[in-house]
Amino acid sequence: MRVVSGIYKGRRFDVPHSFKARPTTDFAKENLFNVLDNLIDFENKVHALDLFAGTGSISLELLSRGCEQVVSIEKDREHYAFILKVMKEIGSQAWLPIKADVFKFINRCNQQFDLVFADPPYTLSELTSLPDLIFGHNLLKPDGLFILEHGKDHQFEQHPHFMQHRRYGAVNFTIFQPTFKAKETSVE
Repeated sequence: MRVVSGIYKGRRFDVPHSFKARPTTDFAKENLFNVLDNLIDFENKVHALDLFAGTGSISLELLSRGCEQVVSIEKDREHYAFILKVMKEIGSQAWLPIKADVFKFINRCNQQFDLVFADPPYTLSELTSLPDLIFGHNLLKPDGLFILEHGKDHQFEQHPHFMQHRRYGAVNFTIFQPTFKAKETSVE
């Protein structure tokens, strides 16, 4: 796993081969963060939530770009231990990993975030309900963004908070926002 930008740019962390996680590719991360850099000022006290954190790759990118706090939710014991190991290596006080089930966490969370990122297993039966859960539990600040990584079989253009869809290779990202001025078109 490699950090593609920011203060940790170029740092590599060896992910054990036994992991079930499917880390977001460097190509997809670079392109996604190029878009996000135009939507978010990461150095303006951004608080982010990384759901289904896996290896912690996205959390690490967010920290590298200057987020004030990144909360990472991961229920797999080995993945959580790896995230703790990486956190210790970089010495970040801004990273808060939590070993928990994402859905239980959402139900009891009372914090709002500038950015919520979710990279669930593409076969997760509850994947299509994630936007409604995020908005229903008021996890985003008014100008916040929710980014959902998903497979090609999921479409969210009809969701009331849909902002835009991006595809980089086989990786799909849909961006949602509580309020926005105009819907943007899909870009591939």
